Amino acid sequence: MRTKPGGLTPAATRVLAVASDLFYTRGINTVGMELIAEEASVTKKTIYDRFGSKENLVVAYLRARDERWRHWLLDRLNQFDNPRDRVLHTFDALGEWMGETSTHGCAMVNAFAELTDPGHPGRLVVTSQKEWTHTLYRDLARELGTANPDAVAETLLVLHEGAVITHAVVGRADATETARRAAERLLPEGAS
Repeated sequence: MRTKPGGLTPAATRVLAVASDLFYTRGINTVGMELIAEEASVTKKTIYDRFGSKENLVVAYLRARDERWRHWLLDRLNQFDNPRDRVLHTFDALGEWMGETSTHGCAMVNAFAELTDPGHPGRLVVTSQKEWTHTLYRDLARELGTANPDAVAETLLVLHEGAVITHAVVGRADATETARRAAERLLPEGAS
């Protein structure tokens, strides 16, 4: 991807914003470069000059979304000192995120389903994001002093991902609240 020092060119920034919206709302495989060029008011040549390929554009979209999620979540968690409160607040923050930015489900899960080639670099972005979430839960479980932080992290990740899917597919607006209540029962009581 060719960019000016310090970031994307204005045209590349516009292309990424348009592509991100289209990939998320319409699907990666159904959106062609012609539509992205038209919506971003650039030529296809500009897109290829800036990103090199659709594959690279998809990776840029997923990385940007992942980075936004990580910063957004950590900003909210940094409001709490207690690791138990931080764990529980991940579910509150997730509910807020899904209400504001996830009208079509999890961008990462959607991308993973669409990118069927196991070698597609976008799949690495998706797995990295899910591994990061697992690591976050494991680190918080360690801070809590749980007997088996890895097992607790696995359960918390399943609750987290289950809430995402239940919210998106089944339409349960309270999915994160249900997951939070399950997490409360899982975590040591004396830790709050």
